Amino acid sequence: MKIYYDKDTDLSIIQNMNVAVLGYGSQGFAHAHNLRQSGIKNLVVGLRETSSSATKAREAGFSVATVSDAVQNSHFVMILLPDENQSDVYRTEIEPHLNEGATIAFAHGFNIHYELIEPRSDLDVIMIAPKGPGHTVRANYEKGIGILALIAIAQDKSHRARETALSYAAAIGAGRAGILETTFREETETDLFGEQVVLCGGAAALVQAGFETLVEAGYAPEMAYFECLHELKLIVDFFYEGGITNMWYTVSNTAEYGGLSRGHRIVNEESKKEMKRILEEIQTGVFASEFVTESLAGAPVVKSKRRLAEAHQIEKVGSRLRALMPWINEAKLVDRDKN
Repeated sequence: MKIYYDKDTDLSIIQNMNVAVLGYGSQGFAHAHNLRQSGIKNLVVGLRETSSSATKAREAGFSVATVSDAVQNSHFVMILLPDENQSDVYRTEIEPHLNEGATIAFAHGFNIHYELIEPRSDLDVIMIAPKGPGHTVRANYEKGIGILALIAIAQDKSHRARETALSYAAAIGAGRAGILETTFREETETDLFGEQVVLCGGAAALVQAGFETLVEAGYAPEMAYFECLHELKLIVDFFYEGGITNMWYTVSNTAEYGGLSRGHRIVNEESKKEMKRILEEIQTGVFASEFVTESLAGAPVVKSKRRLAEAHQIEKVGSRLRALMPWINEAKLVDRDKN
């Protein structure tokens, strides 16, 4: 897989375009700020008139317009709206106002891959997907190190779509760390799988189950929190720096033996069978259909599970313990007052 860096990109391509960033959530906030610092002068943030993010964007010094107005005045439109809203907004507020030959871009392939959005034939359709949350995209840009990103081309009417994607990726800082080319299908399916099985769903369920097991056995909730959640960051940092073998090298001999001899009793062949079933649901579109139906119904399942998660003992214990560690708050990436 070829990796592109700043030297392989032409930043002037995106600098000479009128750029609309639709959405000002985690990714929208990061993209808008990074683009501005990379010299994109004709930049507008597109939001609903009633959006609570409009004030935040204006206070940050951005020009803010309705989605349709932002699109109408732009050559390049980055769609960073929630996946579940994109197809409806695209039909009603984006496509009718797109200039002929414009470029539309996404940070995730969901709506294109599952054909919830079917772009006109005169458009370039590309993806620039940073491999991290928007808060990290912004923080790493400010540190000067950037973050890895994926690019993909779904439609190349201009025959310059790849160059445009590389230019945008460089403008948000990805050229400093590396830009890899993939496809909409590969990005979408692997991203959903990683989120559900390992990074978000699997990790959260494992932490909760470990915490519950210790507390139910009579151990102090505070001890369970430290051992099953707090210290997870330390271990993940070792993964991040040098892979799994680096983690085994760093921990104690006791931890290494215990982990190597017991870990596969927790995540075992039955777990892998379920992983394969989840992957099949992603590949066949079952998950996408389920997610769209859930969204159209007002997200009742998500809201219910979110309430249960917020009420879990681990959240109450964690909130109390984190208050005793002010350095965590001082170095936090997420500031809900800004993005």
